[in-house]
Amino acid sequence: MTRSRHGYCQRMLRIGAAALLAASFAATSQTRSLVGKPAPAFVRRDLHGQTINLRKLRGKVVLLNFWATWCAPCQTEMPVFDSWQRKYAPQGLALIGISMDDDAEAARKVIEKLGISYPVAMGDAKLGELYGRVLGLPMTFLIGRDGRVVAQFQGEADLNSMEREIKAALH
Repeated sequence: MTRSRHGYCQRMLRIGAAALLAASFAATSQTRSLVGKPAPAFVRRDLHGQTINLRKLRGKVVLLNFWATWCAPCQTEMPVFDSWQRKYAPQGLALIGISMDDDAEAARKVIEKLGISYPVAMGDAKLGELYGRVLGLPMTFLIGRDGRVVAQFQGEADLNSMEREIKAALH
């Protein structure tokens, strides 16, 4: 093999390896879709000390929202979620917030400031991993009465389409 041809092959191998590495990173860094799969079960204490057991909510439609105090879109959505909790609870909607903050006190302050009435528990990397690698916030899962994930919303969601999905799951 000539030197120029050898150099070309080496460059192509490096480019191919870099592309493969980038594709691999992109695949592992993205949240895995759980739509159609059973929602991973968990038991947590909310910020008021009450137990949240996802399995015990079977038969209800659950809106599970991962958020953080530093996330502006999260704080925009949460009061809307709270209004949905009041509006649709009689039809079987249950809302659960999961703060991905390290500081429970900071989460409590935001909940109080926003007037959130639904239960909020502290999350961690393990719970985030169970839910398909919760990397970007907000991340919201709509779980049907059968315990399967009906819809998954990552980032700032279209609240009108999310509410349509909730109404469909409730009926």
